[in-house]
This record gives sequence, structure tokens and C-alpha cells, in this order.
Amino acid sequence: MLRFDPFSDMDAWTRGMMTGSVAGTPRTPRFMPLDLYKVDDHYMLVADLPGADPGSIDVSVDNGVLTLSAQRSTPSDEGVQWLTSERFSGTYRRQLTLGDAIDSAGISARYDNGVLTVTIPVAEKAKPRRIEVESSRGPQAIETHTVT
Repeated sequence: MLRFDPFSDMDAWTRGMMTGSVAGTPRTPRFMPLDLYKVDDHYMLVADLPGADPGSIDVSVDNGVLTLSAQRSTPSDEGVQWLTSERFSGTYRRQLTLGDAIDSAGISARYDNGVLTVTIPVAEKAKPRRIEVESSRGPQAIETHTVT
């Protein structure tokens, strides 16, 4: 008797999309989950990178593309007999396209407790501003009359 499980096919497809390859391996990172939100005049990007080697984390901007990458190492397989191997290792990489309204020179990043936080400021030219409305006539007084 054959059993068909459409969800396992969808799960396999999703895993392939997240790794950037069709099959992937159990030891390869699947993806870098992140949150992105706006606060006042900047965006906050918060990405989970548990166990990433802090020296391997790279945040760069090139031609309007923000690239996040990090490496998580595993112990050498030499002399090791794995009983369970569920933690991913390898390179994490994520790219996001930035709009013209971003101040790419002001981007900053911080890595604490397995979480990478990137602050992305909005460019001055993109911030809302009040525009003064001028009139060709000078100020005029408005007269009112009291009706009795």
C-alpha cells in the first residue's frame, strides 16, 4: 500500500528553497531567520545566528544590497563518533535589497547572545519635512463685526 503525504513534498521544497540548493545536507544551515521593522527614523533588522563565530560575522552594503553572512563551525570529525547531529554548521548568508531612502553610510551592527542587530537609518532626503507656504500678498488682517 502506497501512502501519499503532500506535506512532506512541501517540506522538502521549502528546505531546498531555504538552503539555496535542492537537497542540502543535515549539517548545512537552512536559513537565517530575521525580523525587520521601522522605528521613528530608522529600520531595525534582528537576525538569529545562534552559535555563530563572532569573528566570522560580516555585514556589508554594495550597490544597494545589504549582505549578512556568518559561519558556525563544528568540531573536527576526526576521531568522533556522532550519535546525534542536529545542530547546523557552515555558512549562513542573507541578502536584502535596500531602497534609495536609506543612509547606507550610517548602517551599524551589533552581535550579542547569538542575535545580530543591524540599525539601518533613513536618509535625510527621505525624512518627512514641513514645507513653508509663501504668499505673494503680505499678511492681511481679518475684520469681524459683532451683530447685536
